[in-house]
Amino acid sequence: MNTSKKALLMLNLGTPDSPGVIDVGKYLSEFLTDSRMINIPSLLRYLLVNLIIVPTRSFSSSKGYKELWTKRGSPLKFHMEDLVKKVSKKLYKSHEVFYAMRYKNPSINSVLKKIEKKGFNEIILFPIFPQYSSATTGSFLEKTFKEISSWTVIPKITTIDQFYDNPKFINAFVENIKKFDLKKYDKVIFSYHGLPVSQLNDVYEEGLCSDRDCEKGVHGDNHYCYKATCFETTKLINKKLKLPNKKIVTSFQSRLDSGWVKPFSDKVIKDLAESGAKSLLVVSPSFTIDCLETVVEIGSEYKELFEEYGGQKLDYVPSLNSNDGWVECIIDLVK
Repeated sequence: MNTSKKALLMLNLGTPDSPGVIDVGKYLSEFLTDSRMINIPSLLRYLLVNLIIVPTRSFSSSKGYKELWTKRGSPLKFHMEDLVKKVSKKLYKSHEVFYAMRYKNPSINSVLKKIEKKGFNEIILFPIFPQYSSATTGSFLEKTFKEISSWTVIPKITTIDQFYDNPKFINAFVENIKKFDLKKYDKVIFSYHGLPVSQLNDVYEEGLCSDRDCEKGVHGDNHYCYKATCFETTKLINKKLKLPNKKIVTSFQSRLDSGWVKPFSDKVIKDLAESGAKSLLVVSPSFTIDCLETVVEIGSEYKELFEEYGGQKLDYVPSLNSNDGWVECIIDLVK
């Protein structure tokens, strides 16, 4: 069946099918064997992931997912479902809206098979990560293009690029942050997911990320540098909040080793507690939907860390999830 509507495919990272150790192990294996996630020779990556990382991390990660899980399952999945319903209502005349996960279910392959059968003239691919990185947006698009390339009829393909500077995206996060009384916090931490420094360096034709002032935001040739776009996101949000610069900190979480982009969020929080800070507010504008890294890592683990070293209160600003402001941002980007 040929349709005059366009297909909008929203892409997110993924989540285990259940918080059980076996399902978490399967998820970690699929996730970490992606060459864009760990960029080392394939055999070495396979052995590292399946013989070392998965056996040692499955149990601890399962514990975190059990804390995260709700009656509706994984927040990453049910918030995506709620978001798709809201976007579909806004775009029902012109678009049919789908979502898929890069890892686990619903898989990109299974959703693209449904899209192929409907015969759309155009497919819009929308990785819902605000700042570009090879490990997220790059991986999503590579996987999707590879699948579509095997089709007999390949329709027009449009991609939505990084959108960290979209005014409606900024406003949606500002609205969430302003639900908290900012005067009550000693610091506001903007915590972004970390990446290996090597991935930052790979976006440059010449030189390294450290050769540039990426802490000042986007300028020159660093518009695809993840570090630069994260610092720029903080700047754009704070233009609306109007907080003193000394009150805000930009940092990076979820590191696997010391070769990841700094400063590390957990170290920042520990140092602030030891220096006498009593109250922190943490927001993570690299995630548009709450997940393990926000609800558990920030909302639980970082809170415990802060209190362990003398802090009294750490609050986490929920992500955009299916908020109306985020829906309006998506409509703006699609149109």
